[in-house]
Amino acid sequence: MGRHIVIGITGGIAAYKSLFLIRLFKSNGYEVRVVATKHALEFVTPLTIETLSQNKLYSDLFDPTEHRDVQHISTAEWADCVVVAPATANIIGKYACGIADDALSTMLLATRKPIFIAPAMNENMFNEPTVQHNIDLLKQKGCHIIEPQSGFLACGTTGNGRMEEPEKIYTIVNQHLQSKQIFSGKKVMITAGPTYEPIDPVRFIGNHSSGLMGFSLAEAAAERGADVTLVTGPTSLSTSNPLIHRVDVTSAEQMFQQCMAIADQQDIMIMSAAVADFTPAETAPQKIKKTCDELNIRLVKTKDILATIGKQKRDDQFLVGFALETENEKVNALKKLHTKNADLIVLNSLRTKGAGFRTQTNKVLMITRDEQTFESELKDKREIAVDILNLIDQLTNKQQ
Repeated sequence: MGRHIVIGITGGIAAYKSLFLIRLFKSNGYEVRVVATKHALEFVTPLTIETLSQNKLYSDLFDPTEHRDVQHISTAEWADCVVVAPATANIIGKYACGIADDALSTMLLATRKPIFIAPAMNENMFNEPTVQHNIDLLKQKGCHIIEPQSGFLACGTTGNGRMEEPEKIYTIVNQHLQSKQIFSGKKVMITAGPTYEPIDPVRFIGNHSSGLMGFSLAEAAAERGADVTLVTGPTSLSTSNPLIHRVDVTSAEQMFQQCMAIADQQDIMIMSAAVADFTPAETAPQKIKKTCDELNIRLVKTKDILATIGKQKRDDQFLVGFALETENEKVNALKKLHTKNADLIVLNSLRTKGAGFRTQTNKVLMITRDEQTFESELKDKREIAVDILNLIDQLTNKQQ
């Protein structure tokens, strides 16, 4: 388990709580380094920080005494995890937009390890649309947002914006790091995104999948030590973890070929892509002109990736399918689970507002081979990904 924690402190009154957070990590055996903004040092002193962390404070990007290495890079590489607490609207905006103008913002951009952000500010500032947009951008980067709580604020009002208590922040981060390596040594294949089935060189048949669920699963699995191969259809999303090997495809046939080429080598296979069920029988070599009132396109079935893998998978392999239904959801999901020989099916429903395609959140029902069910709340897809992986871990341990 990683034991190196970098705590970022920014200029808010909640900075005093960061001192308790440093002590919590230190007393539980973690090595702690602190990166603070200059405004943070208006609230807490360098001497206090260095005494509690037992390490030199890093706060000046151009400190002339630091000549041995590029410190924002070396600090980022040293860290197993970064916690920014408190995180002001300023640092959230900088990191979301890729601005690097001080020690903390440059270190964050150089970090490829898990980052936890604990916002703390006035309720009006927290709910301001730009701040919320920046928080959404950080979620898309893969950051873990530790939501602020409602309580008495420094401005004298009561509202949502109070930084989560240090004990809770420590628990969240510690549990994440303890569970981090549950898939160490495992090979995991994940499919994500839509497929585009070409009609002509310009047009295609596709769907609204953004790929976020599959990418969230890939990042979460890699954080837990898995060697991940992510086979993805067209999407604007990116990956950051070096344990993720990304394979880009366009059509259902290409995804089928890539998956079948490596399926035999995998321990766990998670088929979360929204693969087209049908593809045009013929692709026009040139753009089809609008010369008539009707256009008939003959469609043929695509190859069923989940069913094909289900037929040939070994007993020591674990297969997860996804189902998106608009009616008779559970009945259809159970049918898919058994007919395709999956070990787990994850049911999405478009009936729930805020779930499904092109949303940051999701709500799923997970059904095991023996028809046990586990239902999630509506929450961020990255949290859903963790729920799915934790259940896979439990089920695979039972098989052993």
